[in-house]
Amino acid sequence: MIENGFEKTLEVKYSDMEHDLTLKPYALLNFLQDLASENAEMMGFGYSSMYHRNLGWFLIKYRMEFYDYPIGCYKIRLKTQSRGYNRLFAYRDFEIYDGEKLLGRVASMWSVVDLNTKTLIPIAQAFAENSAMPLFSKKEDDLAFGKIEALKNSDYHGDFKVRYNDLDVNGHTNNGNYIIWALEPLSYGFRKQHKLEVLDIVFKKEIKYGERLVSMLQFTDKHQTTHVLKNKQTEEDVCLMNCQWTNI
Repeated sequence: MIENGFEKTLEVKYSDMEHDLTLKPYALLNFLQDLASENAEMMGFGYSSMYHRNLGWFLIKYRMEFYDYPIGCYKIRLKTQSRGYNRLFAYRDFEIYDGEKLLGRVASMWSVVDLNTKTLIPIAQAFAENSAMPLFSKKEDDLAFGKIEALKNSDYHGDFKVRYNDLDVNGHTNNGNYIIWALEPLSYGFRKQHKLEVLDIVFKKEIKYGERLVSMLQFTDKHQTTHVLKNKQTEEDVCLMNCQWTNI
C-alpha cells in the first residue's frame, strides 16, 4: 500500500463517464498519467526538466486490479508514489479511492527514451544530478505484471487511423488512446454488461500520426479477452492487452 505518496482528488465529469456512469477506461488512464506527470515535476524528473535534453518518458507496462471499478463516482481520490528505478526502468504505483474506499491498485513501469535516436537511456544517466528518485526495492504486496500470450486467432477486429488529436506533448500517441482502440471491437452488449476487474497492458512500439493500426480481439473465456494492436503497414505489434471482466 502507498504511504506518504502524492495525493489528489479529481472531479469526474459526465464527459469522463459511459452512459451507465462507469468511468471510461481511457479517462482513468489519462488521470493516472497526469498525476504521474505532476508528481514527477515536483520531484525534478518531469517533462520540463527533460524536453530541453530531448528525453521523454515512455510507458512500458500497466497492471491494474480493481476491487470495485469506479461507477457513479463524481470525485475520485488518487494516490501515487515513485517506487524508484533499476538500470533501465522506473516504477510507479497508484491507488484509486472513492472517499476512503479503495477501488483499485495500479503498478506501472517506465523507461527514458532519447527522442532523437529512439534508444533507451539508463535511468541513472538521465538523472545523474537528481537524487530524488531512489533505487527500486520490491515489497511483499507489489502487484505482479501479467504475461500476455500471443493471439491464436482473432474473433473481432477494427481498423483505425492515428489522428492529430491523438498525439501528446512529445508528438507521440497518447497512452489513453490505445485502450480506446483495443476495446472498440467489443460489442455494445458486452461492454454494457461488464466492467473491468484486471487489466494488463504492454506498450511495445510507437505509432505515428497518419499511420493505421488494426485492433484484434480474442475471447480466451467468457470473462477474459486478449487484445493486440498492430501497425497495419509494418505488421508490428504496437500494444498488447489482457482484460478480465466481471458482470455489472
